Amino acid sequence: MKTLAVAILWHLHQPYYTDPLTRTAPLPWVRLHAVKGYYDMGVLLEEHPEARVTVNLTPSLLYQLQELADGTVTDVFWTHASRPAADLSEAERFFILRHFFSANWDTMIRPHDRYYSLLMQRGMHPRDEEWPRIASRFSVQDLLDLQVWHNLAWCGHRALARFPQLRELLAKGRQFSESDKQAVLATQREILDGIIPLYRRLQERDQVELTTTPFFHPILPLLIDTDSARRSRPDSALPQRFAHPEDAEAQIRKALDFHETTFGRRPVGLWPSEGSVCPELVPILAKLGIRWAATDEGVLARSVDHWERDAMLYRPYRAQVDGEDVALLFRDRELSDAVGFTYSRNRPDASVADFCARLQAIADRSTEARPLVSVILDGENPWEHYPDGGEGFLRGLYASLASGVGRDVRFQTVTPGRDLDEQPPVARLERLHTGSWINADLKIWLGHVEDNDAWDRVGKTRRFLCTREESGEVPAAALRAAWDELYAAEGSDWFWWYGDEFDTDHKALFDQIFRMHLANVHRLAGAEVPEFLKVPVLRQVSRMDIREPRALIAPALDGIVTDFYEWQGAGYVDGRPPLSSMHTQREFFSRVYFGFSLEQFYLRLDPLPPNEAADDGLTDVHVQFLEPTPAKLVFRLDLPDPPQVTLWLSPDGTSFTPARSFDTIRRKKVIELAAPFKELGLHAGMRVQFVVTVMQGDIELDRIPAQQPLAFTVPDQTFEGAMWKV
Repeated sequence: MKTLAVAILWHLHQPYYTDPLTRTAPLPWVRLHAVKGYYDMGVLLEEHPEARVTVNLTPSLLYQLQELADGTVTDVFWTHASRPAADLSEAERFFILRHFFSANWDTMIRPHDRYYSLLMQRGMHPRDEEWPRIASRFSVQDLLDLQVWHNLAWCGHRALARFPQLRELLAKGRQFSESDKQAVLATQREILDGIIPLYRRLQERDQVELTTTPFFHPILPLLIDTDSARRSRPDSALPQRFAHPEDAEAQIRKALDFHETTFGRRPVGLWPSEGSVCPELVPILAKLGIRWAATDEGVLARSVDHWERDAMLYRPYRAQVDGEDVALLFRDRELSDAVGFTYSRNRPDASVADFCARLQAIADRSTEARPLVSVILDGENPWEHYPDGGEGFLRGLYASLASGVGRDVRFQTVTPGRDLDEQPPVARLERLHTGSWINADLKIWLGHVEDNDAWDRVGKTRRFLCTREESGEVPAAALRAAWDELYAAEGSDWFWWYGDEFDTDHKALFDQIFRMHLANVHRLAGAEVPEFLKVPVLRQVSRMDIREPRALIAPALDGIVTDFYEWQGAGYVDGRPPLSSMHTQREFFSRVYFGFSLEQFYLRLDPLPPNEAADDGLTDVHVQFLEPTPAKLVFRLDLPDPPQVTLWLSPDGTSFTPARSFDTIRRKKVIELAAPFKELGLHAGMRVQFVVTVMQGDIELDRIPAQQPLAFTVPDQTFEGAMWKV
């Protein structure tokens, strides 16, 4: 029977938020992810001792866990939560109302009646000028309940299982007391205290291999040489050249030393930040005793002359540069992204079955005697999107892999450090591409005017620090602290939010933290903060672009944009909106247009170019109407002849039956379709909500928009006149 080895690596990371001069952190994510993802993941592994996995714990995360646990640092959200609700100032009330709904609304707020009612009481998207009026609607008890719910909702399934007081408060639901709130915060502190010991226990029983990342999570190829970005994108705009391989080595060495002090063992494996690698990195890793590292299959594909995925992906490689070598694993992008982005929208049992079926298919296709499948992904952010925090999927996954048997194949979970000792790489890479896990390039962190400006500020600050170091005037302790602040500013997370690829409500704050670290270099070196660090790097804050229809339309359904004006009055949403802290490979459309005449609903989908769109075989597109009555229009994405779209109706929103089909759909350069309002059960004046999903069987691959549904009002004869007046 063939054996298929599965190497799962969960990556746990937070950037260094702490201002070491004030001993405060402006964001709560270390604490909140600790009581949810970090605790859940560790305890689940304790409860499934048969599972062998790797956990990558970044030093910037571990250091902050220590700071919070020993009380030397406090995050601002904790300070606002601790304050008695009756004593809150106006500014503190505004802060709580603005920020204490920072959680996944669908999975962490909506399931709790009181928490959701507080959100509705506040409003979904309040404007800045509305805060005084909104705050006046909240009593002291409302604010106290909100303080409790924000912290209670972030407690994960294992925290709820192991701390009865949390379950009791969850059942109570409302009318919390100050002592109730302190009980939640005390439990969070207890969990924080136990995170590092928890993972140390897992390591000591040889169930888990603990690995590390360069200390402050920098993009190593860009530290080595920012010009290297042009190897994967020759047209990339460049900042003033930053080439400091010594910083790359220092960040790795510092990580290894800190990890060994924390866990008692020096790690032999490394997940380079964002899977970013380059040839120059190999000798550095070998010099520092790193035996294996990992990156994405896209990097492997661009490191070989003729890419054959099934024949090349499922084995370890040995990369050799300048006589030094290191073993490399390459993540299966499809499997990893399915866990991170797809399975949260589906039943746990269906997701586990799909995962195992994919493993079976790999075993069937692979020519390797013992294929090695690397599943590597973020181990904290995905679980907010799973209704049960990922518990059902992870338990099912660990149990299924432990049972070990597919069709003529035995599954075996492995940790790379031990597995590569027993099964050393045979395949060699003649060259190593420079890139990351995202598109096998470095575009996210360099090339945009904001990215390049940030790199220039890092370079200028580094030159200043070197000058101060050479002067001999800075005390040794202050000099070490100044270098740490520079290294913190080299972290990838600040650059992640620059440019227009990603978006967050905290984008401006990330910019402030980046500049704070650079400003602290000057303060610690005994100098004034220069003006260039007081000016934001951000040029503008991007927002998801959604527009409702503004005029009646009557497009020709021919699959091409026949006339510029035929869709001009339609509403639209970008199919590739600014993202969050996660990045998905599953994207199908660049933009979705929607509109209407008095009788018809119209939809236009603009497919991404073939080299950018996800390729998932036979897939269906579902136009799902959520309100006021459930219905959906379904068609094949490739739209075979004869082209048709099928209307499915449902009495309850769960079970659908086909009602009729229409031939009013065409695909050439774009997809255009129409359906009568009458057939959809919609009448003038009704408020309609819908989403567009891409499905492969029961698995949802993409959803547009990702968060809230699109909306419009079915028009009547007065529609255009009313819009004209507006």
